[in-house]
Amino acid sequence: MTRKLDNAIALYMEGIRDGNARDAVTKYTGERYTQHSTGVRDGVEGFVEFFEPFLRNNPERDIQVVRAIEDGDFVFVHVAQSLNGGEAKWITMDMFDTDGDDRIVEHWDVIAEWVDETVSGHSQIDGPTEVADLDRTDENRAIIQRFVDEVLMGGGQNFTDFISTETYIQHNPQVGDGLEGFGAFVAELAAAGSSMVYKYSYKVLAQGNFAVAYSLVQIGEEDFAVFDLFRLEDGLIVEHWDTMEPLPRGASLVNQGKF
Repeated sequence: MTRKLDNAIALYMEGIRDGNARDAVTKYTGERYTQHSTGVRDGVEGFVEFFEPFLRNNPERDIQVVRAIEDGDFVFVHVAQSLNGGEAKWITMDMFDTDGDDRIVEHWDVIAEWVDETVSGHSQIDGPTEVADLDRTDENRAIIQRFVDEVLMGGGQNFTDFISTETYIQHNPQVGDGLEGFGAFVAELAAAGSSMVYKYSYKVLAQGNFAVAYSLVQIGEEDFAVFDLFRLEDGLIVEHWDTMEPLPRGASLVNQGKF
């Protein structure tokens, strides 16, 4: 890991898991700290204002960074959180931008509840975690950007140009494995008079065999911030994890929003 990734993980572990919110956010952020997390204001004081009550209300905090990648100045982490002995369990995907000193200057996240029973039988975090195929980083980033542009946003039906027909392991709680599982999910949405439309692609990051896309997605009449994390083998997607969160509105919008 590089120092920028160390800093992002340390902000999580020291600031939230270990309960040292002010010390950690002061130590690991830069001259600015622009915040996109729902309910959290910008800057050191915004972080402290949000997390000090959180820490008091949740004295037991088990936090595990399951996956982490870095791409240029950006880092991404896939995190599992269990609070107060499992009273609340969350899956979080976070993206950080860093400055020339590797300190965090901007943060985005999408938080989803843990689901015990999933359609596929896989959990929201299991599967491979080690970054491999570093020589394919640029290729895999380009593949996922094309997949987002041509299929998810463009409405193309050329799924098999991007997704393996032999292995497609699914960690979205509502979707089964394989292209058949994805097709069944889309059919269920349609039967309910709904749809899932990718409206905006904000960022694609990659390192080796992992790539992540951050997007604005409309499901039915509601807009969501969505992180899609992919694992690729030989130029095809073979595994997918995601988190989605409704865009904040009204009093919950205390910063410039999820994007």
